[in-house]
Amino acid sequence: MRFLHTADWHIGKTLSGFSLLDDQRELFKQIEDVAKAEQVDAVVIAGDLYDSSIPSETAVRALNSMLKRLNLVDKFPVLAISGNHDSASRLSAGADWFSFKNFFLQTSLAKAFNPVVLGDTQFFLLPFFGIQTVRNYFNDSKIKNVDLAMQRIVAEMEKSFLPAKKHVLIAHFFAAGSKRTADSETLIEVGGLSPVSTETLAPFDYVALGHLHNKNALHDERIKYSGSPMKFSVSEAKQEKGMWLVDTDPFQTKWIPLKPVHDIHLLKGSFADLVKDAKQQPTDDFYDIELTDQGRIPDVLNRLRAYYPKIVTLHRTALAQMTRRQANIKRAKAAPLDLLTDFYTETTGNQLSPTQLKVAKLTLSEIEGGK
Repeated sequence: MRFLHTADWHIGKTLSGFSLLDDQRELFKQIEDVAKAEQVDAVVIAGDLYDSSIPSETAVRALNSMLKRLNLVDKFPVLAISGNHDSASRLSAGADWFSFKNFFLQTSLAKAFNPVVLGDTQFFLLPFFGIQTVRNYFNDSKIKNVDLAMQRIVAEMEKSFLPAKKHVLIAHFFAAGSKRTADSETLIEVGGLSPVSTETLAPFDYVALGHLHNKNALHDERIKYSGSPMKFSVSEAKQEKGMWLVDTDPFQTKWIPLKPVHDIHLLKGSFADLVKDAKQQPTDDFYDIELTDQGRIPDVLNRLRAYYPKIVTLHRTALAQMTRRQANIKRAKAAPLDLLTDFYTETTGNQLSPTQLKVAKLTLSEIEGGK
């Protein structure tokens, strides 16, 4: 059995107000091309198909088009689960008849114990769950955290294991030993923040995880995060994105990188240097810019966007921030007329004329006199 392990598509996501849908469509084509080239027997999507529990109509049409392409046109079996970003009830609409076309979409804990059998493998599709849902299912109030919940879930799944088959779990949670590496990976709160122990997952031949966006968040031969197919935040700028190609017999995994459509760049420098070097940078990519200038630069964001249209974050270096704080403290103690003079010079680049200065003094005197 050979399958692609992907996750965290987050269709409909934006980055600082910029739509990522076109990039997501292009990356889907890369995923589809790999599936065809490697002649996989199935495609796994381990949760967070959408970025929002109430996705836009555009996002719904985009995801539907991708899934139809993989499943109905290319004839790949698709195995997917709902993640913490998805609305299980909305995502499950139509799931009852999807399986007739080898599209297996699981959003309910109660149905997670019935494996999908493809070739030599039993796939157990476990959607994102809440602790109370597990307590209710097993009628056991002693289940206090996510690892205890998973122990019960895995034990129940083992009852359906066929000895002659391989056993794969598809799930969406935080595993022990994992490192949360991106601010776009929202906390999963399911009645306790304890992670799922990798020992709890040992009965499976492979565990295809979603939720963490970095494949390097966990280093385990048989328990892996595929990460997201594209960079969704500045904290992911240095990550390589891709997916896992998994063979069950003989067991082996291969990392397949995906090429970013529009990358995220981390730039650091003075305003003057950034403007000078702009022609060397791709215009349509995303940028996190760290300014080293210590002085105030009027309308700096809009001025930089003339050269870097897709700035997602703009901030100062620690030294520049400290210098500005000191300047602000000094400014707070300055006389009102000095503040006005400094502001006018910084904004226009010119000094107040004698006439302007006279009017300013007169106006200030009237204000202070309460007239």
